[in-house]
Amino acid sequence: MKKLITILLLSVALSSCEILTNLPTGTGGGVTETEAADGIKEALGQGLVKAVLQLNKEDGFFKDALYKVLLPPDAKKIENTLRDLGMSKMVDKAILQINRAAEDAAGYAKPIFVDAIKSMTIADAIGLVRNGDTSATHFFRVKTTDKLIAAFSPVIKSSLDKLDATKYYADVVNTYNNFPTTFKKINPDLPSHVTGKAVDALFDLVGKEEQNIRQNIAARTTDLLRKVFGAKW
Repeated sequence: MKKLITILLLSVALSSCEILTNLPTGTGGGVTETEAADGIKEALGQGLVKAVLQLNKEDGFFKDALYKVLLPPDAKKIENTLRDLGMSKMVDKAILQINRAAEDAAGYAKPIFVDAIKSMTIADAIGLVRNGDTSATHFFRVKTTDKLIAAFSPVIKSSLDKLDATKYYADVVNTYNNFPTTFKKINPDLPSHVTGKAVDALFDLVGKEEQNIRQNIAARTTDLLRKVFGAKW
C-alpha cells in the first residue's frame, strides 16, 4: 500500500512539473502560469481600453469608414427610394443619430468586458497565449456575446431614444411604407441592428490590438506583456 501511495504522489508531482516546464522561457526567465494568465488578460484589457476610447466619442462611429453604422440591409431599398425622391436629408439625419447612439453606448461596454476578463480561468488563459492570432478575442467573444447583447441592448435603445434616432428612423420607414407603391412594409428592429454593429466593432478593435501585441514588440507596453509575449511558445 505504501508503494502505491508513493507512486501516486510521484505521478501527481511529475504532472505538475510537466505543466510548468511546458511553459515558455523568454529572455526574462521562465513564465509562470499566473504570469501567462495575467498577460493575456492584460492584452485583452489594453485592447478594450483602446476600443472604447476610439468609439466612445463624437464621430467615433460616424466618421470611421469601417465601423460607421448604416441602415439595416432590409432598409436599403428605403434609403435608395427616398434619396431618389429628394429626401436625402431625412435619411442622413437618421444615419447620423444611429451612429451617435452607438457612440454613446460604447462607453457602457468597459465594465461588462472587464468582469468577463476577470472571470477567465488560468487554464483558459494559458491556452490562449499559446494559440496565437486573435484566439483570445475569439474565445472572449464566444463566451460573452450573449451576455453583452443582453446588457447592451437596453443601453442602445435608451441612447437611440435619447438622441431621437428611433424617431428619425421611424420617420424614414413610415414615409416609405406610406407610398402607394409599397406593398411590402418594412419594420426592422433598429436597436438590435445597432447593438450588433456596436459589439462587432468593439471586438474587431480588441482583436486588432491582440494581434498587434503578439506581433509588435513596441505594442507590449508593460513588463508583463513583454515577458509573456516575448517568450518562445
